[in-house]
This record gives sequence, structure tokens and C-alpha cells, in this order.
Amino acid sequence: MLSACGSAVAVTVPGPGSGPECAAVGDRWPDTVSGMPRRDTDPASPAVAAWGDPAVVARCGVAAPAPTAVDCLEVDGVGWIPEQLSDGTRFTSFGTEPAVEVLVPRAYAPEGLLLPVFGPAARALPTNGLACR
Repeated sequence: MLSACGSAVAVTVPGPGSGPECAAVGDRWPDTVSGMPRRDTDPASPAVAAWGDPAVVARCGVAAPAPTAVDCLEVDGVGWIPEQLSDGTRFTSFGTEPAVEVLVPRAYAPEGLLLPVFGPAARALPTNGLACR
């Protein structure tokens, strides 16, 4: 899904990422994440953004999670579903459609501490009636 290519971070833009909802999110990505400046992405799109090395990657337009038994984290009024990966954690916004996905490498553990800066982007998306319980 992502890899470094020169100075730009290679990412896949989700299909719905080209919609107007994700275009609006592009204006709300943070300038820095935990002091790390924003990096270029390949392709360049308002639906994706990256910071640091190893890169923290955010993508708008991923499928919204269905109701789940996984513990939902609520951070500054935004629900996030965590998924442990071999090299970090994937957080997917819960209750938005489409959803925002944030991939945080293990190097930034505890990974959840980076989520507050992504709240404005997630809150810009339409809600689907689901919320953390």
C-alpha cells in the first residue's frame, strides 16, 4: 500500500478519494504530525498525505467500517477503529462515510497518540449514524 520512492511516498488513492468529500478533507490535513513536516506523495492528491520517515500516511476514501466488536477509540469526538499490523497500526475513522485511514508505523508507538491532529479531517466527512459506544 505504501513505500518510499525518492523523497515522495508512494500511496494508493482509494476510488472514492476523488470525490468532493475527500477534496474537502485535503484542506484539513495537518501541516505537521508530532513535529514531522508533510512529505510529497506519489500520486499527489488531496485525498492522501504523508509525514515523517518512516512515513505516517493518511488516506481519505476508504470503506467505512461496519458495526464491530473491536474496541473503538474516541479521540476529540472522532471514533477510530484500530487494527494492529506487522509494522504498526491502521486507524480507520468510525462513523464517517467515506472513512479516513491513518497508518502509523511502530516507530511512533504508542501510535494512538498521533490521532488528535487527524480529527479535523475526519470531522469534515459526512456521518453515517455510527459512533463509539
